Amino acid sequence: MPITLTRVTRDFAPIRALDDINLTIEDGTFLTILGASGCGKSTLLNLIAGLDAPSSGRLAIDGVPIAKPGPDRVVVFQQPGLYPWLTLRDNIAFGQRMRGSIDWPRIDEVIGIMGLGGFESHRPYELSGGMQQRAALARALVMNPKVLLMDEPFAALDAQTRHRMQAFLLELWDKIGATIIFITHDIDEAIILGDRLVVMQARPGRIAIDQPIPLARPRSWDMTLEPDFLHLKRSVMSVLAA
Repeated sequence: MPITLTRVTRDFAPIRALDDINLTIEDGTFLTILGASGCGKSTLLNLIAGLDAPSSGRLAIDGVPIAKPGPDRVVVFQQPGLYPWLTLRDNIAFGQRMRGSIDWPRIDEVIGIMGLGGFESHRPYELSGGMQQRAALARALVMNPKVLLMDEPFAALDAQTRHRMQAFLLELWDKIGATIIFITHDIDEAIILGDRLVVMQARPGRIAIDQPIPLARPRSWDMTLEPDFLHLKRSVMSVLAA
């Protein structure tokens, strides 16, 4: 299900947020989008999600224009956004409930996949930060999206939990095979997760780098000390510093 963005721009007077974004994202890709705050990463994600519209250009999935949000695209935000009065199980089922039909076997299957079994009746305040984020991810997965849009989902976590969640996400992606578009401002995270890297620069937001990440899978944090990783990191840093 290729996603195509052709000459996409987005104007917010008096600042142009994005300019001349051209991307084709192939089915099953883990794309990481890296850039400093204010470079338009989240704006681009909102355009793909259908939460916003470009001032000019075209966005399409399988050739069909993106005009509004759809069940084929689900967003996971930085904050889990769980409802404090609902149990974990009901929070995960919330999207399906709003759609009008709940597949409880699928809910329970995803709870097991996410390692949340035994916590079905817990409220969000009874869960750790990492478990809350896994619950938010589970809520997205039960919608069976073709594209998972992730807007700095681990940024609020401590370093140790963040590394565990990154490893967990890689294992999950290997199982589900969905297209993932992952926004981050962390260079190591962008390289260790993705199989394709887009680096954006600001004023206006534009693509400075778009290249495959030539690191073997499965990935581990030991790779961050290897020459290939460090070479790529240095090249990305030089572009971000320009």
